[in-house]
Amino acid sequence: MQGLEDLLQKYFSIKVIIEVLPFLLKGALLTIIFSASSELFGIIIGLSASVIRVGKVKVIRWFIVAYVDVFRGTPLLMQIIFTYYALPYVGLNLPAPIAGILALSLNSGAYVSEIFRAGIESIEKGQLEAARSLGMSYVQTMIYVIIPQTIRRVLPPLTNEFVALIKDSSLLSVIAIAELLRTSKEMMTWKLNPSSLTAAAIIYLIITLPLTRLVSYLEKKLKKGES
Repeated sequence: MQGLEDLLQKYFSIKVIIEVLPFLLKGALLTIIFSASSELFGIIIGLSASVIRVGKVKVIRWFIVAYVDVFRGTPLLMQIIFTYYALPYVGLNLPAPIAGILALSLNSGAYVSEIFRAGIESIEKGQLEAARSLGMSYVQTMIYVIIPQTIRRVLPPLTNEFVALIKDSSLLSVIAIAELLRTSKEMMTWKLNPSSLTAAAIIYLIITLPLTRLVSYLEKKLKKGES
């Protein structure tokens, strides 16, 4: 029993958690801001890339395929470090927050583009052909016919991608951004107690669990709508 109390005191000290909680909440707010901003830009990038990729301009399609392969095939940590530490060698000195959002957005955009591509290709080809036969351009067909249906189908995987991005944003700690993980590590050094890491883990769960439940709800609703 004494051993359990000692363990709780080391890893779940209420006193320490109360003292560091304001700092952790600031870090959590930064995590949400960085994640939401990057997801928004990632959706814009991914949707644009997917529309181009399902098009017929081969040269641009090859460029999009290369972009997706590079950002899905290399570690996000490497992309963050490259954006912040390597781009200055060619004259691009980006502040840490901009570099972080850029790296997360490009990484997310690669995954989102595959989500949207799968969604677009799941729409019956007859709808595209019917719209084109009515005189609509490719862009008009995508905007008014295909994409609205695609968005409904890709909401669950898009939400999953956002959950993954929230967790991946912890990698921004390597470029000195005071998001939740870095803040909790600093608090652990300050208090000489790992309870701040325990509190940070709980905060991550509080942020992500409702989103994972939302994914399950959306998937069930989508299945009912299709049945």
